[in-house]
Amino acid sequence: MKKMLCVAQREFLATVGTKAFIFGILVTPLVIGVLILLIPWMSRQDPPAIAGSVAVIDPTGQVTTGLAAYLEPARIEQRRREAYQRIQDAMPSALRAAGGTSGPGAAAGQQAVGSLLGKVPQLTVVAVEPGADVNAAKASLTAPAAREGGADRLAIVIVHADAVQKQPGAERFGAYDLFVRAKLDDRVIDEIGDGVRDAIVGARVSQAGLDRAQIEGLTTVGRVASKTVTAEGEGRTNEILNQLIPMALMGLLLMSVLMSGQYLLTTTVEEKSNRVVEVLLSAVSPMELMVGKIFGQFAVGLLVLALYLGLGMIALLSFASLGLLDPALILFLLIFYLLAYFSVGAFMAAIGSAVNELREAQGLMTPVMVLIMIPWFLWMPISRDPNSVLAVVLSFVPPISNFVIMLRLASSTPPPLWQTLLSMAVGAAGVYASLWFAARIFRIGLLMYGKPPNFATLVRWARTG
Repeated sequence: MKKMLCVAQREFLATVGTKAFIFGILVTPLVIGVLILLIPWMSRQDPPAIAGSVAVIDPTGQVTTGLAAYLEPARIEQRRREAYQRIQDAMPSALRAAGGTSGPGAAAGQQAVGSLLGKVPQLTVVAVEPGADVNAAKASLTAPAAREGGADRLAIVIVHADAVQKQPGAERFGAYDLFVRAKLDDRVIDEIGDGVRDAIVGARVSQAGLDRAQIEGLTTVGRVASKTVTAEGEGRTNEILNQLIPMALMGLLLMSVLMSGQYLLTTTVEEKSNRVVEVLLSAVSPMELMVGKIFGQFAVGLLVLALYLGLGMIALLSFASLGLLDPALILFLLIFYLLAYFSVGAFMAAIGSAVNELREAQGLMTPVMVLIMIPWFLWMPISRDPNSVLAVVLSFVPPISNFVIMLRLASSTPPPLWQTLLSMAVGAAGVYASLWFAARIFRIGLLMYGKPPNFATLVRWARTG
């Protein structure tokens, strides 16, 4: 046991002490953490204001006034407040409580939305005679000193003559053309386009002698947030979190397992190709060497898992939303990481011992990688129906069962406890079979050189090892 721990310690230190690991693994969470701290600060920075004029060629004479009213700064500010309120309504209760409906939290949220959308543009709508030269009007968009009332010409709207009233015999109304200055902010373009459409609709309703407020009241139905009913009661459904949390936890598990397994494969191949393994075998047995290397890389993967899991919890804590993550999921994540890693790590150690260089390992690794990636390919159907026949069956097929059951546990309808415990038992049996298979190959392949074996040869080694 002491020798295995020494091998594990050597494997761990040799991996985490490399520059590639430090910069590739440790620096990435650090950069993400800095971004998490910088984003709130950046959201408080005032974006540049946009001011200018929008020229309208309106042969109908009924659209310009509506567009000018729509683009008033007060109206734009009101629509943004309403949009922010809709975002608040769609948020989980924990995030909504963190932001608050009044005070500094609400002000910070509105400021963040304002930063995302930019400052309210100061747009002046200018009516142009219908008979004006369109090409000359377009030229004003490219002239660097083109001014209208002291403001840059930002856009030109040309309303079609039949935009408000159909031509005799026509089936459809006309529309409009929009020309904008180069590199104009797309948020301003969207604002102008929405304004033109709103003004045209208003003009059509007025032309038909109808009451627009009454029409909107008849055709508008408010969106109602669904509520999930469970044995514990009713809770607000959040579709985004229902998809992101399972994907994040399974992705974290998959990343840590593949990363540590890749390191195990690489170090085994390098030690064999450099003949270092022959020196190691003079002090330890093949079984002690294999188990020690697996334990060492297990610690490496656990470090990666802890880094990214801690980073995610810090992000949730910074938004006062740590309650969105069930603490039991962290325990299950560690358990299934243990089972998944030892299953995959055993295969990686066996492959590394059987080849002479990394290039030869690619062919043997492909089936293993495809097998491990199956839960990722099936993430969407499993997360949408975590208790389907497909999800239940895959929960008891090692080694992919460890990833599938983790995906189901993090879903909105987790599996019964007996399925989780049975999946653990099946995963433990899979670990035993993987270690047994890998140990026999490891003992034979470690000192074998020459032509790399195929899977049939590995099976023969396992039977005779």
